[in-house]
Amino acid sequence: MNPPNVLIIADEPDFARTLMARWHAERSEPAFTLMSSDLWNGPNDAQYDVAIVGPIRSGRLTPILKSLDTPMRPTVCVSDDSASLRILRDMHSRVLAVRGIEGWVDAVVAIVTEGIRRVEAQGRAKKAEQAAALNQGHAELGRYMLEMRHNLNNALTSLLGNAELLMMQSDAVSQTVKDQLETIRSMSLRIHEIMQRFSSLETEMQFTERQSLSETKAASQTFVSGT
Repeated sequence: MNPPNVLIIADEPDFARTLMARWHAERSEPAFTLMSSDLWNGPNDAQYDVAIVGPIRSGRLTPILKSLDTPMRPTVCVSDDSASLRILRDMHSRVLAVRGIEGWVDAVVAIVTEGIRRVEAQGRAKKAEQAAALNQGHAELGRYMLEMRHNLNNALTSLLGNAELLMMQSDAVSQTVKDQLETIRSMSLRIHEIMQRFSSLETEMQFTERQSLSETKAASQTFVSGT
């Protein structure tokens, strides 16, 4: 699995260097994408899981935060300007504001680490839902096959019986017809063997559905709890 990616947008190089140096002390370190405000044109510019916005030149902060304001990928904004932080909270309620005072680096690392955990849990929950949907489609096909099994068996029995009756009248048919009847009989027996295997299909389907439901429930609980 690829490591999570943290996007850092800042116009002061020391901001990104300070954060990355602090992250070296953590047990797991994400990948980083660094950009200045001049290079950022929107979310399509980079693949990221969590964004951190640092010191930005005048006039660029609001459009950047607007483009990053999404419930799917958390954004943390660091500023030492109290007035800017108040405006930020009013305009972008989903953006997490951190005051750029002593201890801000540890605070950002802790917030982003938790954000990454939730993004990963959300991804696992989504994959479990997709797997459940796929299994549901397979289950519907399996149920249809089980429902049709009785009708197929009746048709197969009739086909096999008539073939054997004709083969008993060996004097009335040519060798070519006999060979064709033998082929019909052999293929009918083969189909019968395949149909017999469907007897365990219902049990397998029930087990798969229970397992899928259990995995989806566990993934959803993990996402909600954030563990």
